[in-house]
Amino acid sequence: MDLEPDDIKAIILRMKRAHGHLASVIRMMEEGSSCETVLTQLAAVNKALSRSGYAIVATGLQQCLEAGDGLDGVDIKKMEKLFLALA
Repeated sequence: MDLEPDDIKAIILRMKRAHGHLASVIRMMEEGSSCETVLTQLAAVNKALSRSGYAIVATGLQQCLEAGDGLDGVDIKKMEKLFLALA
């Protein structure tokens, strides 16, 4: 499954936002923010990255289906392994 840059623009943008958000969390820690605030923001970054991973898997499956291969063209075990790696 090769991902075309045009097909994953939204995912890339989401990951760039998460990258910036993570930098903010690190800065908060360096500045001595409260544990609760840091953990809340870190959870948000984690969720954004997880959603990005799920979106990548979904995009790959969609590409396989649009290619006309149906599920026959999908290595189900490989996709399952990739999906579970996000859990």
